[in-house]
Amino acid sequence: MTLEEKKQQIIEDFSLYDEWLDKYEYLIELGKALEPFPEEKKTEDRLIKGCQSRVWLDSEQKDGKLYFTADSDAIITKGIISLLVSVYSGRTPQEIAADDFAFVAEIGLKENLSPTRANGLVSMIETIKKTAENGR
Repeated sequence: MTLEEKKQQIIEDFSLYDEWLDKYEYLIELGKALEPFPEEKKTEDRLIKGCQSRVWLDSEQKDGKLYFTADSDAIITKGIISLLVSVYSGRTPQEIAADDFAFVAEIGLKENLSPTRANGLVSMIETIKKTAENGR
């Protein structure tokens, strides 16, 4: 699935729910589906700065593509990072760096988060983008 197709799928998935309470439930389910993050990788250098809760992001490059793993100690935040990982993991650094992450606005995520969670979302996006720009 291309990056555009994946983003469109997320937009469609979110449009199935009318209420934000249901969308939060969906995010929580995404977080529960996140692959386990090894305890030994929960280090300071993998913590995303600017998030109220603790969010760890790790990346590795294989065959010219970036693969992300992540975790958070807060359930909705874990769902948010899971959503971003599902969209951007397995993409080339160029694809990620060139993307505008506009699908996040399309699903209304930032507007429907508390200010601290919205700031955390911005920090997660910036970290993923920076990782891609650095090519690792």
